[in-house]
Amino acid sequence: MKATPSWAVAVAVFAALAAGACVDRPELTLPTADEVETYYEYADGLEAEVVGNVAVLTVEQSARQLRDGGRLWARVGPYIFLFTDETRRLFEDFPGLAGVRVTTRVGSAQVATAILARDDMPDILWRRSLNIAGKARRDGTQQMTLLEDLVDWGESHTEFEYNPRFTRR
Repeated sequence: MKATPSWAVAVAVFAALAAGACVDRPELTLPTADEVETYYEYADGLEAEVVGNVAVLTVEQSARQLRDGGRLWARVGPYIFLFTDETRRLFEDFPGLAGVRVTTRVGSAQVATAILARDDMPDILWRRSLNIAGKARRDGTQQMTLLEDLVDWGESHTEFEYNPRFTRR
């Protein structure tokens, strides 16, 4: 068997790399803050910004809701917004978006924050997420276990942080 000359190997490698560069790659677009806001409807106050390749939502949470619902309502806040069709569509429409972070606050005090990374939610988990969150939004005030289920799901699929002032027992 005859050995291939090193220049021939170099040409083959270069050709393979050039061919790979010609493959259609999706444009890694990012939304503007205004575009992010248009995905979510929330009357009580929602602000959006894009930091790097992460959409950041800041949502005003009702002080009364926290007083009445206690630590459970403080913890569930970000997940109510993260596990939605709106978040899923943001990821689909903007391939450059790496994550969505939701921070809830009361006045100037941060209550909770959670970030959902694009890669942490494959399609089958999205369906489950939407199911859990939908039930919690629809029936959570009558069935608190649905809110607890959403918190458990959120904590297992996001990076999160809670303000101890609102989540102490």
